[in-house]
Amino acid sequence: MNYNHLGQEFNTIFTQKWTNVNGVNIHYVTGGEGEPVVLLHGYPQTWYAYRHIMLELARHFKVIVPDLRGLGDSDKTESGYDIYTVANDIYLLTQQLGYRSIRLLGHDFGANVAYAYAASHRNEVSKLVFLDVGLLGEQIANRPLLPRNSKSLWWFPFHMLAELPEILVQGREEIYLNWFYQQNTFNKDAIDEIALKEYVRCYASPGGMKAGFDYYRSLFLDFELNAEQVKVKLKMPVLALGGALSFAMLPYESWKMVCENCKGGVIANSGHYIAEEQPQLLLEQLLPFFADAGQ
Repeated sequence: MNYNHLGQEFNTIFTQKWTNVNGVNIHYVTGGEGEPVVLLHGYPQTWYAYRHIMLELARHFKVIVPDLRGLGDSDKTESGYDIYTVANDIYLLTQQLGYRSIRLLGHDFGANVAYAYAASHRNEVSKLVFLDVGLLGEQIANRPLLPRNSKSLWWFPFHMLAELPEILVQGREEIYLNWFYQQNTFNKDAIDEIALKEYVRCYASPGGMKAGFDYYRSLFLDFELNAEQVKVKLKMPVLALGGALSFAMLPYESWKMVCENCKGGVIANSGHYIAEEQPQLLLEQLLPFFADAGQ
């Protein structure tokens, strides 16, 4: 896709690249100079979710924004959608790029991929940010964390069904995806027509919706794998932020259980999609946190 609408400066600084890791072609967008910051998106989004914060981050850091396996313009694979396999994709990408230590941010499923990365490589993540989601595991299953604007997370069991979700949404991808953006945002204009078309382009491509659903179908494996890792708390500085009209302080309440050095906060006037709804407020939190050399 042509990203000229993001402006000349964006397209001058950032380039699209592909690399093969774990036998999978991973698409990523990168630009800027300095220490690496890696941003991981969630469902139903792609790297494009971070378009509003990437330029400012690139004034201070090397910014790397991949499409997770199966999503965006990365390869659609038949398997490998548990968060630890996906985290290994990202780890191998950072190793290819020559980075021993990174600052890491994840939103939604990307947050749990970020946790898997940090838990697997505890000395190679210097700062860790979780956006508007809690830890996948029994801690959450026993104490459900629901966004304020949602009566239930009905799509979790629906997406976990075999084959049926793909059949029901085929040809209706835009309607289905837009429901999530409209129901889970406070700022209804944050995901505009251009963004909607970009997300639909990716998810409506062959295998795109299935790959998204496969992240949910891997949840019980994620729970099992996390159960081992949470026995030892993460030690790096962690920032857990929630949207005021979504999970609010619940991400912090969740992540502080498994992180020794965790602080939390709430982004005002935001639903679930913080980086698109309130990019400036998010940057006000991220820039000092990422820049602080102290532990």
